[in-house]
Amino acid sequence: MLEAYRLGGSLYVPVVHKDILRIANGDKWPKLRSVIFCTEDSVAPEALGSGLENLRDCLRRMNPASAAMRFVRVRNPEILAWMLALPGIEKLDGFVLPKLDMRNVDAYLPLLKASGHLCMPTLETRDVFETAKMIALRDYLLERDYHKRILALRIGGNDLLAILGIRRPRDRTIYRTPLGHTIAHLVTVFKPFGFQLTAPVFEHIDCPEILAEELDEDIAHGLCGKTAIHPSQLALIEARFSVSATDLEAAHRILSDDRAVFEFAGSMCEVATHSSWARNIVERTALEF
Repeated sequence: MLEAYRLGGSLYVPVVHKDILRIANGDKWPKLRSVIFCTEDSVAPEALGSGLENLRDCLRRMNPASAAMRFVRVRNPEILAWMLALPGIEKLDGFVLPKLDMRNVDAYLPLLKASGHLCMPTLETRDVFETAKMIALRDYLLERDYHKRILALRIGGNDLLAILGIRRPRDRTIYRTPLGHTIAHLVTVFKPFGFQLTAPVFEHIDCPEILAEELDEDIAHGLCGKTAIHPSQLALIEARFSVSATDLEAAHRILSDDRAVFEFAGSMCEVATHSSWARNIVERTALEF
């Protein structure tokens, strides 16, 4: 599902934000590729009621057309059901489902069967650290055809670190913490079966050099976008995830050259092993704007 590459930098915005409507309509950040309005961890329990009213009003006044993909991160299945009944809900592209695992998958996914919305489950519970449970979840999503509604799986880095009692250090990427192994594990469990995964949030706004290093690791792991917690992170995320001219030229040559193997730009290009990558590169380029 290369459509997930449209996400680019997904900006998280709490539903209590005063400019939620301007953000949703693309007036505040016109180049924003995707936005996720959050009703979960970023909203205090006592502020949830006013936040939901803010979201309801935004949905009513939201421009139906938007260059950016628009999602809501629901707090629980009850709020998802409430939202699906709201006027204007068709203006959203879909929903982020927090802390999804085998305990709640059937509370969330059936609600979307009658809807045209996509979803992005977030993997951020203790089950993520157990291979057998991730395989069971993957197989269940496939067996029940739930995967047809899933645009991408999100990796909840901060929640996973919290389970370990760790906060991400400022001086290194997430791949130099215990989650480096976990992210690689999730990629190998889910990607061969057609699932895309997005990269965790980078919470230190004033460390762009570490963010840049982490983005290179995200891309090397085959992740398709990254959560941003501040608009200042978006330009760097978009720049790193854009297809380079060299990669695009290599992809075109791999798909058109009649040789089984050849050299281009200092690297071996082998049609048998690189054609899948090349097709992905060409298709991703068409999704960029």
